[in-house]
Amino acid sequence: MNHATFFRPLLPIALIAALGGCSLLGSNERSAVTIYSPVVRIQADPSWPTVDWQLVLVKPSAARVVDSPRINVRPTPSELEVYKGVSWAQPATDMLDDALVRGFEDSGRINGVARVTTGIRADYKLAMDVRRFEADYRGQATPTALIEVNAKLIHVIDQRVVADRTFRQENPVGSTDVAQVTAALEQGLQTLTTNVVGWTLVTGEQDHARSAVTPARVR
Repeated sequence: MNHATFFRPLLPIALIAALGGCSLLGSNERSAVTIYSPVVRIQADPSWPTVDWQLVLVKPSAARVVDSPRINVRPTPSELEVYKGVSWAQPATDMLDDALVRGFEDSGRINGVARVTTGIRADYKLAMDVRRFEADYRGQATPTALIEVNAKLIHVIDQRVVADRTFRQENPVGSTDVAQVTAALEQGLQTLTTNVVGWTLVTGEQDHARSAVTPARVR
């Protein structure tokens, strides 16, 4: 494995470079940064229900080292580094947030969906925690694109956790090329988004159907 493509240590968010270039610690030299911006589009599964309840999405949370525009790579289980000279256009939580909002809208299965900050009256809310968003070598010559997210579907009126599930998406890359790594992470984000959207619709509808009376909507 060629460690020359990595930069260590992991920079704190305050030191992340602007999109036009980056200035590494201890250096006045500026170099171009390649920005990757995943585009996620999902296809609705015919088995997904069409629902009449409303959903709000809580901004996903993550540890600071995960919630960064830098592209993380784990050469060994105890090391976390970043690829040098490349960056995401957004932090991981923003990429997931945008992908989910668009995914629910594109599914055509739910009309009432928005971010929690919009203040719509909702029956359910979806809270997510991004645990891993990285390339993981696992002692192999090439990495695996790994995304791990925990999701909680919560009934708004009584704050009851309807369901809790951890989604884990792994895509072997087959190359050390950074462009292929980011493509594998993009594909993983698309698959994970599809799975979360489908799970939310099915699980929420099952809970909604069990209620004898439609829950009152509150802010």
